[in-house]
Amino acid sequence: MNRKTLILLKTLTWTFWLVPAAWLVFGAVTNTLGPDPTATFAFVTGLSALRLLALSLAITPLRQLFPRLNWLIKFRRLLGLFAFFYATLHMMTWVALYSGFDMHAMGADIVKRRFITAGVLAWVLLFPLAATSTNWAIRKLGGKRWNRLHKLVYIAAVCGIVHYWWQVKTGVLTPLPMTVVLTLLLAARPVLAFARRRRASPATV
Repeated sequence: MNRKTLILLKTLTWTFWLVPAAWLVFGAVTNTLGPDPTATFAFVTGLSALRLLALSLAITPLRQLFPRLNWLIKFRRLLGLFAFFYATLHMMTWVALYSGFDMHAMGADIVKRRFITAGVLAWVLLFPLAATSTNWAIRKLGGKRWNRLHKLVYIAAVCGIVHYWWQVKTGVLTPLPMTVVLTLLLAARPVLAFARRRRASPATV
């Protein structure tokens, strides 16, 4: 892929994934976020974070299945940082709008409300990944340690989807599509790794 095409695609990615945030800002200014603006803000930011996590997790399996898509690796960091951006907005919805920056209320929520516990854990796991997303951090940590650290994204994704399920009422299946997508993406890794080992092993007579 040439440089101009790459820049164009990255520009389109930036534009597309800034739309949810821009829509929320516009809705807040014009008071068009519905009867419960805080719930709307929480839903849009949380779902955007999960979708971006899924997209970033999809890149490795796609590259392994279709080598011509190796250029997708150039978008993994960008998608991951956007996922953290929306996860942080989602977190701040709880911190600022639901809890009013009350540390005691937040502590009680984390202890007593399991969906809050799972959500906070997901954000905490994503934080070091975002903080070490630079080339400088990769050099400092070394490739192997950096890769081990960034495997936390799998646990963060699981915590995120558990947070989603525990937040909705019993019988509501809204989290199901995202659960299926993330399950397939996480299951694809060991399956593809096993297939690679089989191909690399010497044939037995």
